[in-house]
Amino acid sequence: MIQTQSYLNIADNSGARKIMCIRILGSSNPNYAGIGDIIIGVVKDASPNMPIKRSDIIRAVIVRTKKTVRRSDGMSIRFDDNAAIIINKENNPRGTRVFGPIAKELRDKNFSKIISLAPEVV
Repeated sequence: MIQTQSYLNIADNSGARKIMCIRILGSSNPNYAGIGDIIIGVVKDASPNMPIKRSDIIRAVIVRTKKTVRRSDGMSIRFDDNAAIIINKENNPRGTRVFGPIAKELRDKNFSKIISLAPEVV
């Protein structure tokens, strides 16, 4: 569960390394965001000479959470970190590569471009 002021790692090559959540957009609960929810965040750490700079306001979709997610078939899944991927207004990723495993719940929420870029979908 991600809430405002939560820090997330970035799982793509867009230039940002860490973001802080400042607003939760696409969630059924306005206080918490889970896998597949869209958030607005501010870049806290960025790579040099990249298009996304520190203190930029960006949109991102959450792809991994430390909180256990219960699936409809009874299986539970959790990850080692909280991670997000930076997206544009059309919900397409701004980076060209995705790092680390991605939860398959993103397929249900129509993020097929992110699923196709991911090296592993669990």
